[in-house]
Amino acid sequence: MIAIVDYEAGNLTSVWRAFTALGVPAVITGKGEEILAADRVVFPGQGHAGAGMASLSRLGLDEVLRTVFRRGIPLLGICLGAQIVLDHSEESDTACLGLLAGKALRFPENHSDAQGRRLKVPHMGWNDLKIRQVHPVLEGIPDWAQFYFVHSYYPEPEQERHTVAQSSFGFAFASVLAYENLVATQFHPEKSGRPGLRLLANFASWSGK
Repeated sequence: MIAIVDYEAGNLTSVWRAFTALGVPAVITGKGEEILAADRVVFPGQGHAGAGMASLSRLGLDEVLRTVFRRGIPLLGICLGAQIVLDHSEESDTACLGLLAGKALRFPENHSDAQGRRLKVPHMGWNDLKIRQVHPVLEGIPDWAQFYFVHSYYPEPEQERHTVAQSSFGFAFASVLAYENLVATQFHPEKSGRPGLRLLANFASWSGK
């Protein structure tokens, strides 16, 4: 069973529907005991880092997620979840979960692509991946596959080896992170068609090693 963490920070139903379409049992829950009893845990989210961390703390789910990680349970962070697993977010100067060393940074308000065209923040829409490292969760996904993004902040891990794929929005940024039993995507795999479903299916069979 996959537990999808409900901490009042995002549309969880689309994640649940994606696993259901794959025939993978999943439950949306904010109960710590159910999350810790799951075979795998998905930590999605959208919105504000400060509000997300405040909600996790109020519900006691910050420590639950740290325990999930310490126990080696496969854990997938999505969008805001991919930022909150880091040490810190520039958004409201927020201290985060600290599962992976790094920080979430805001895209500059005025920046442009290689052709000098101004880019609007938030970064919204389809973008491709440049896979930098082999990882079981990316198995069968071709280099430059398209995924759906909506974000104004991006993860910057402290160690380059934790970036397994990048995307470009004026400059290259980490769009898939991995460390031990944790993998995190800045994009929304549940909204990314066949490549996204393949990633979720891979996660559903991943041992976390």
